[in-house]
Amino acid sequence: ERGAILRRRTKHEDDLPDEVVLDILARLPVKSLLRFRCVCKPWYSSIANPKFITTHLLNHSHHHHHHHGYVIHIPWNIPEPSSGSSPSSGQVCTLTCDRTYETISEFRVPFTFQSGFPHFVGSCNGILCFNFYRARGSNVFYLWNPSIRKFKRLPDNQSPIMIFGIGYDSQNNDFKVVGISRIFATSKPPPEFGVYSLNLDSWKRVELGISLTPNFFYDNMLRYVDGQERHSADMLLSFDVNSEKFKQLPLPDDEGRGSCFMKFITSFKGKLALIKFESGAQPHNTLCSIWVMREYGVIESWNKIRVLSTENFHDFISFTKYGLLLVQTRSLLVSTNSELERKYKNDLIDPETLHEKEIGNEVDYRFDVAAYMENLVLLDGANVVRWCYVSNKEYHNR
Repeated sequence: ERGAILRRRTKHEDDLPDEVVLDILARLPVKSLLRFRCVCKPWYSSIANPKFITTHLLNHSHHHHHHHGYVIHIPWNIPEPSSGSSPSSGQVCTLTCDRTYETISEFRVPFTFQSGFPHFVGSCNGILCFNFYRARGSNVFYLWNPSIRKFKRLPDNQSPIMIFGIGYDSQNNDFKVVGISRIFATSKPPPEFGVYSLNLDSWKRVELGISLTPNFFYDNMLRYVDGQERHSADMLLSFDVNSEKFKQLPLPDDEGRGSCFMKFITSFKGKLALIKFESGAQPHNTLCSIWVMREYGVIESWNKIRVLSTENFHDFISFTKYGLLLVQTRSLLVSTNSELERKYKNDLIDPETLHEKEIGNEVDYRFDVAAYMENLVLLDGANVVRWCYVSNKEYHNR
């Protein structure tokens, strides 16, 4: 097949070697590759080849880490659908530049549900993962690649899953979704762990393999164990998607942590980070402490790099690739149609210079953000749905 990449009716001596052609194609944007599949059958099959898709992913992942990238915004709330419209037609994801946060384009979520709305699980190399809670505690999971307009519904998992995440297994070139059946380590029977493999298109159960300490949390937002006192966790549970093994990670031993009302585990410039929010001395003032683990897995490498003061804090959203803090703050009540509504502002804060920049307009909803990059994953997959947006009220799946 590789020997036929450029062959049409004749083969000229000055034609580029097939390896060079493949290398050039693997560096092109997704939009161009989708068009170039129409050049000839060998190009069509080569671009959809899993090895080519992996090479393209690795090339653009490296480019994404060293150049400007994209951020996708996923709103939490979805307006009630109008008559004849898709239940999810109100949910629009916004693609922005990761440095300026200027809007580049918008995507509508193509999944349809009888009721409720999808929950954003996370993103990995441009693949977005959503889930939807069904009756009796079961879940529906979707993987979505907006850049090629394809999505995949994952096989049903029999065990109820409450906490989950998505990761990329670089050793096996596989995307995996990890789920945990219960929140607290004190629950009995012990929590169950399920791992979905895109390569195998199936779920399997994974043993924990370690003894949990009493104060333990699994997900990106640290939750309180007993619900009676605001104790922080001493340890964090880490899952290696390559080896599918769990291990415990220590959190920093911070004095005066009793005043903390919110914590998140996140990433700061590629490092594991803990961000804590405490009530300030003045009304409507919040102190934000940023901890970074300089050497992964080493408790002594936790370092508090900054304590920031914010006004009218509402919610932590994320850090940008460049280390800017994105938070949502409350604004004053606004009168709309004789009703008072609370509006929110999104602010970018530079932890080093303390410079603040308001981005976008005032909004009345909360949202998630995730790093985004174009890729060809799901292009060759089985049980994958391609969709195109036709009008404000309709999607065509094909």
